[in-house]
Amino acid sequence: MAPALHADSLTLFASGEDLATAGFTAPKLTRDGWELEFSRILVNFDQITAWQSNPPFMADGPEISGDALVFSGPVIVDLIDADEDDRVELATMPAAPGHYNALSWALVPAASGEIEGYSLVLEGVARKEGQEVDFTLRSADAVMHACGEYLGDTRKGFVTEDSAGDLEMTFHLDHLFGRADKGAEDETNVAALGFDRFATGGVHDFSFGDLHVGHVGEGHCYVSSM
Repeated sequence: MAPALHADSLTLFASGEDLATAGFTAPKLTRDGWELEFSRILVNFDQITAWQSNPPFMADGPEISGDALVFSGPVIVDLIDADEDDRVELATMPAAPGHYNALSWALVPAASGEIEGYSLVLEGVARKEGQEVDFTLRSADAVMHACGEYLGDTRKGFVTEDSAGDLEMTFHLDHLFGRADKGAEDETNVAALGFDRFATGGVHDFSFGDLHVGHVGEGHCYVSSM
């Protein structure tokens, strides 16, 4: 059951969608044919800010202007520990009425705790053609996201005196691993890492490079290294 939202507030969620909670399963295998089952996907967020931007921010640069609502951080989230909508609730903040049509956040290495030194850690099991390997994939990248309006089946971010709003930071894991059910020339598959490079199992460090994994639903973010 989705959590109740309180009027005059904005609730923030993070999601890896069904590729996080259900994994990469046929026909949605990785671009190189691996099935992935995740046990944990730990993400360290910081500098999370929702914005009322006028004119609307188009995710075309690193700077957002407007009225800012700052969420506390840093916070480590497990994208597997999600509700029936594949979302993890981070926080609810009192919010002035209006449309929060932009969102910014940093993905940064944790200063302490179980993923100290890393901003993203994925753990699980990979299977292909009778081979099975346990894996831990870690990134120490520090990346800033400046995102426009959430894009999805419904618009988000509206707060009134009588109703609450919500926003979502969305991780598109197929931008990391690709998708076997898409063509080899699909833009996602051309850029994605795939899983073959991690096929020995165990612990591997990786970098996002030019990959843009963070979104707001299907909405885009301007991504810059920190």
